[in-house]
Amino acid sequence: MTLPEIKDVHGLPVLFVMAAAPEYGPHLQTRIAPLITGVGPVEAAAATGAALARLEEKGRLPRLVFSLGSAGSRTLDHAGVYQVERLSYRDMDASPFGFEKGVTPFEDHPAEIVLPHRIPGIDGAALSTGATVISGAGYDAVPAQMVDMETFAVHRAAARFGLPMIGLRGISDGRAELTGLHDWTETLHLIDEGLANALDHFAACVADGRFRLD
Repeated sequence: MTLPEIKDVHGLPVLFVMAAAPEYGPHLQTRIAPLITGVGPVEAAAATGAALARLEEKGRLPRLVFSLGSAGSRTLDHAGVYQVERLSYRDMDASPFGFEKGVTPFEDHPAEIVLPHRIPGIDGAALSTGATVISGAGYDAVPAQMVDMETFAVHRAAARFGLPMIGLRGISDGRAELTGLHDWTETLHLIDEGLANALDHFAACVADGRFRLD
């Protein structure tokens, strides 16, 4: 099995992770070769964990895992690009057993995880991950500005290997009730360009020391 590509960003080895090929447009294709996990938290966790295990076996773990793609939001700018500053798992609810909603029983993470590493100059927002597409009134039950289906799972897989994660999301939908797949895909070309520009900014920040892991 082919190892996923680790990209050297001015001396920082990075594994880029995306969910699905439709998000990986021509602008991103000129910059990165991401691990494509498949859609949803199960596929994302399985693919990211397996990829990192193979890389560890070969002594080629990255220093940073970078999740990027699209997200829904009822409040953020359509086609805008935001970095993940706080992260939660909306599907987890063991509250009948006395656990806080969002906390996985017997694991070591809070209901909302604050990501310590940020790219300067890119607006941040809270992100909720789950296996259900959110639309219309579904946003009422989500205490976050953005929703997606993979980032929390990628973060947990990275944490198993002691690796930090950062994330970027372009807002593809959420202003109106979803009526079909086209409501997601019609904005992806704009998000592709926006994410590519954000990656160029990230690389510049790494190069001049504005982004550091230590």
